[in-house]
Amino acid sequence: MTDVYVVGTDMIRFGRFPDRTVPQLGAEAALMALDDAGLTIRDMEALYCGNLGEASAMVGQRILHEIGQTGIPVVNCANACATGATAFREGWIAIKAGLYDLVLAVGVEKMGRGLLGADRKADGIPTEGLLGSGTMPTVFATLGMEHTRKHGTTFEQFAKISVKNHWHSTMNAKAMYQIETPLEEVMGAEMISYPNTKLMCSVNVDGSAAAVLCSEKKAKELGLMGRAVKVRASVMTSDPYTERDLTMPDFNTCTQLAAKKAYEMAGLSPKDLDLVELHDCFATAEILHYGNLGLCEEGEAGALIDRKDTYLGGRIPVNVSGGLLSKGHPLGATGIANVYEVTTHLRGEAGKRQVEDARIGLTHVVGMGNACAIHILEKVD
Repeated sequence: MTDVYVVGTDMIRFGRFPDRTVPQLGAEAALMALDDAGLTIRDMEALYCGNLGEASAMVGQRILHEIGQTGIPVVNCANACATGATAFREGWIAIKAGLYDLVLAVGVEKMGRGLLGADRKADGIPTEGLLGSGTMPTVFATLGMEHTRKHGTTFEQFAKISVKNHWHSTMNAKAMYQIETPLEEVMGAEMISYPNTKLMCSVNVDGSAAAVLCSEKKAKELGLMGRAVKVRASVMTSDPYTERDLTMPDFNTCTQLAAKKAYEMAGLSPKDLDLVELHDCFATAEILHYGNLGLCEEGEAGALIDRKDTYLGGRIPVNVSGGLLSKGHPLGATGIANVYEVTTHLRGEAGKRQVEDARIGLTHVVGMGNACAIHILEKVD
């Protein structure tokens, strides 16, 4: 089977675009990625589109209405927060299988304001921050408190995640927010669901990202290997059955399983990674995934952030883009935006936020249900 390479990728600046449609936003990122590769839609043999909000609306085909209808097959994907990563992986699979040499993967979303699920009510009571409810803030608050019970993780350590990611975002012109948030400000912000304050919750924004995937033979034929980035591993998992202490979604097990499979596929270990873009939908989530991805031993995640190991310039920089907490989290676009970020570092094109000598990077997303997708990317010599 052929190796697969990212030969073009880009994303729009995440923000609010009330006057633009989902297909228009997706088309912009698609054209940017094609330009980055020096190719056109006529060169593409298939399109894989990730979108959650309009999952039944043929978004991929409508993007082609904007950039050129060439008769290629279109696959539309919806997989919660793993939607974009799913579209990317489907393109990877198709090239691996020998069906195509060049495909385009696009992730796009327009999000409402406020908290996901904030309109739900239990006995007439809004449930967005109510412990025990099924909304995302409360699910990840409960997971954070369980981490505290097991490992002694503190409110301050969770808050430091937000401080770090907001600082990182000041160096990313494509992030929704580019503002530092001191620790006292994060801890003193409106409490959404303890221990997550408002500044410890991901930002619901509009956005799109795209990537051009290519077989090795075609990349060499077209002279695209100079800036190509190899997809060393692509893995997706769902939850296996486990005995659980908590009757709630198990974001830990599916990530641990995906990480194990991805490291095995890549022939690497967590120690080989130079940077990580992981699913920090809440500050508590990032702490959880330090251990789930093997970035530290179980119970040492709090110490990892205290030592600033996951800051730019630290041992293993995490979410140098600003992450979902500050860059923003347009659900269908996030997985491919993570690929864009890591690819940019492996190419040495990340500017002020560049991770020095980056060669291996990992992207991670988790969609409730559950679907965990991990991609390991490698710089090409």
